[in-house]
Amino acid sequence: MEQGVIYRIAGPVVVAKGIKPRMYDVCRIGKEKLMGEVIQITGDKVIIQVYEDTSGIKPGEPVTNTGEPLKVELGPGLLTSIYDGIQRPLPVLIKQMGDFIKRGVDAPGLDHSKKWDFKATAKKGDDVKGGSILGDVEETPGIKHKILVPPNQEGKISEIDSGKFTVDEVIGKLDNGFDLRLKHNWPVRIGRPTKEKLKPEMPLITGQRTIDALFPIAKGGVAAIPGPFGSGKTVSQQQLAKWSDADIIVYVGCGERGNEMTEVLAEFPELTDPKTGKPLMNRTVLIANTSNMPVAAREASIYTGVTIAEYYRDMGYSVALMADSTSRWAEAMREISSRLEEMPGEEGYPAYLSTRLAQFYERSGRVVPLGTENEGSVSIIGAVSPPGGDFSEPVTQSTLRVTKVFWALDAKLAQRRHFPSINWLTSYSLYPDALNGWYVKNVASDWRNLVGQMMSILQEEEKLLEIVQLVGSDALPERQQITLAVARLIREVLLQQDAYHEVDTYCDLKKTHKIMTSILKFSKLANNALDSGMRAEQIVAIKSKDRLAEIRRVKDYENLLNVVMGKIEGELKQ
Repeated sequence: MEQGVIYRIAGPVVVAKGIKPRMYDVCRIGKEKLMGEVIQITGDKVIIQVYEDTSGIKPGEPVTNTGEPLKVELGPGLLTSIYDGIQRPLPVLIKQMGDFIKRGVDAPGLDHSKKWDFKATAKKGDDVKGGSILGDVEETPGIKHKILVPPNQEGKISEIDSGKFTVDEVIGKLDNGFDLRLKHNWPVRIGRPTKEKLKPEMPLITGQRTIDALFPIAKGGVAAIPGPFGSGKTVSQQQLAKWSDADIIVYVGCGERGNEMTEVLAEFPELTDPKTGKPLMNRTVLIANTSNMPVAAREASIYTGVTIAEYYRDMGYSVALMADSTSRWAEAMREISSRLEEMPGEEGYPAYLSTRLAQFYERSGRVVPLGTENEGSVSIIGAVSPPGGDFSEPVTQSTLRVTKVFWALDAKLAQRRHFPSINWLTSYSLYPDALNGWYVKNVASDWRNLVGQMMSILQEEEKLLEIVQLVGSDALPERQQITLAVARLIREVLLQQDAYHEVDTYCDLKKTHKIMTSILKFSKLANNALDSGMRAEQIVAIKSKDRLAEIRRVKDYENLLNVVMGKIEGELKQ
């Protein structure tokens, strides 16, 4: 390994001389061997961003170039793990040094002493290429971890064995002499190759009515959740992690407050997976890089997360990646950019902000992985924390250019205790056309029509509320008073959902469809009653319509729904 010396230090940015690395090579800085990555080369000077606190190091200390880019270890043992931004397992670090991470400490991403029971499915003499499945290991109960040939290798298997192995032991050989192991490494900044990218034609079912009905996301799609402080971004992402029908969850806490991340780290291991009844952590990887951790590692944490997600995608799994929050990631880039004395763009962010965000989000997708005919997907859901809730700021705007779903969280709705506080007038999804065929086939043929009617009633309500503020609701024509009553039912029964209620926390598509059908049936009955001479104030005052909200909290909702709709019909025929 070639060695140079430190020439200059500016916070997490170190300038070194005497080495000739390539871009993005990992270097070891100072006597404590702090980890850093080359981000700029000018003449004989090399600029390195350091993933650890640089206080105390001084010019003249040694710098060693490893000649390798930043890589993550990919193999059995990723699930249930809690990592920092550069894939050091936090539980292992706690044992080594207590509650605060000291500098220059290394720990491998996987447990190198644990033996895994490997069952080979490939045989001696098989021709394999990058991404081919060699066999599997039961990583956690119910999750088969498929052992893959590294994407950059191919050949004929000259030997392969089943049995108990650590991730370092050789399980087989290719005819070119390459040793096959349970693990392989992959550079985080390079997307893993695929055979084919597929159209996003299946929804990622989240169990959240507002999202599934009005603003769906496709499997392999991208969504942004921008919202001001306290509007429920983290709870929304945790709900998606718990309930979305992805096989694997990768949750990246990127620059969030320590106490918020502590909540996630404490709560996730306690959660039960609704599909299997086993702990949710069995299919989750957590990456925690809080706001008080070194800023450069925050920039790397997003890439670490998406590389792990792509690895499980290549096994044929559907993966949901939660990034909370990309604003803090952009702030890390801004801090490093200013230390590099680069020309600032809008609001001090680097000029390449949009490009970096696009590169990250473009690693999503529904694909046919290399070496298999299975289908896998990575869906990316990124939270954005615009200062003061200003959606016109650069990170939100750059994110909007590359995402197809925008769930705008509204502080006013949160203050009114309307959760999830997704504003139905400013949010949108560009996937409904592509997903319509799936809904027709799997839920109901009139799904798209119902959603369209819901949205038009909510938009009509917004116009009417402006008039109501001026003249009061009694001055409205009677039919419009009915519209307001129906819109209120949509808001309170369909759009509101209690994340902490054991039944209402998750709502399947069939139940969502029934709720939409019932609200529109009430609308039709109310308008018919108006036509037959009943007064609007009598219709609005009927008590049975308010019982529709009870359906949200009941498991056996169909019987209750039949009773309530029967009473509504009875009251409106009087």
